[in-house]
Amino acid sequence: MAAQQLPDDERTAIDRHVRELDRLAEDLALLDREIAQDAIDDLAVNRLMTITGVNLAVAAGVVAAIGDISRFDSPQKLVSYFGLNPRVRQSGLGAAHHGRISKIGRSHARAMLVEAAWAAAKAPGPLHAFFVRIRARRGHQVAAVAVARKLTVLCWHLLTKGEDYLWARPALVANKTRAMQLQAGHPQQKGSRRGPAYAYNIKALRDREMLIAAQAERNYERLVSQWKPRRPKLGARAPQLGRTK
Repeated sequence: MAAQQLPDDERTAIDRHVRELDRLAEDLALLDREIAQDAIDDLAVNRLMTITGVNLAVAAGVVAAIGDISRFDSPQKLVSYFGLNPRVRQSGLGAAHHGRISKIGRSHARAMLVEAAWAAAKAPGPLHAFFVRIRARRGHQVAAVAVARKLTVLCWHLLTKGEDYLWARPALVANKTRAMQLQAGHPQQKGSRRGPAYAYNIKALRDREMLIAAQAERNYERLVSQWKPRRPKLGARAPQLGRTK
């Protein structure tokens, strides 16, 4: 930039914009650090980070939007709170027609969950199988929103039951946790000291975890292929992905 021949007024304007960008970058880095520092000891944030596709930003944002999970006595109410429930049109006793999502509620959390859905759709596991199944019938965008809705239901169960994601990949979770610690300002480990996150650097271990996730994906596909729809009993709930019993 310094070598470019520019009029003085243009160079002054560019320098001012560059300084402003540098200031904003510093502010964002400070915010990221504060978020990580607050999240390190937050059990809810750490629990949601066990879900494939959910990083620190998504977990912290969703937890902040939810507040006290006991405010929502069902996963459907949390889905509605995030505006991920489909609009329903029904006339008289006719069949109900489901349309686009309502988009009523916490738009920032909804956007983060859709972002996490795209990430989850790229990794092996039941969520990827669910994405592929919906994509085949409705397309990419609808499938991503459906996975975001599934993630919301999953978040409700994990936070309400105090459980981690059943198909969590331990090395990946440890890597996320270490990244959060570094973002919070924790010191780098030097020398021969190796923490839990080091396992993620071992390709054989990563491959083994991927194989386990792929097996879970095949099990889900088999379950769906054998499933026969029935009229749900009063008060019954459908099984959810990734919950421990």
